[in-house]
Amino acid sequence: MKLAGRMSIGPRAALLLAVLLGMAMGVSGYTFRYAEGLSYLSSDPRACANCHIMNSQFDAWQKGSHHDVATCNDCHVPATGIAKWISKAVHGYQHSKGFTFQDFEEPIRIKPASAASLQENCVRCHADLLHDQLAGATTDRDAVQCVHCHRDVGHGEAAGLGGRDKGESQERTEVER
Repeated sequence: MKLAGRMSIGPRAALLLAVLLGMAMGVSGYTFRYAEGLSYLSSDPRACANCHIMNSQFDAWQKGSHHDVATCNDCHVPATGIAKWISKAVHGYQHSKGFTFQDFEEPIRIKPASAASLQENCVRCHADLLHDQLAGATTDRDAVQCVHCHRDVGHGEAAGLGGRDKGESQERTEVER
């Protein structure tokens, strides 16, 4: 077999290469199937909890105020177009890598690109309701983000995912008195 015009590899090397590629594809396919990879192409919030690491986020979302009107994708990925699918692919890769190699941060924190999508989606969904308040207030680089004040909206404070730790604030209040 000739490669690049000048190099040639023998039949044994070609067979070894084919076996290695086949094994890699087999392991990748099995992993994708086992991890329910196709479910991530949907908008079903249960897909985000395929991995037990995200159970507290999923449980908190079920108790949150937006449960009936927004799914994970509605908040955490761009709304339309190729940006949505690129974001889903990046999230899927980052999550699968992190959970496979156990090298993710705890508590799980939103990344800057996802925070930008979150802000854009808050503004998009609530623009008609708050158009006067939102005008220019959320577009500057250092602008206050919606979640600064509305931190517990998506996931709720009950799961301890972003809201103040009530125990700490109570202790501080008692100490300050």
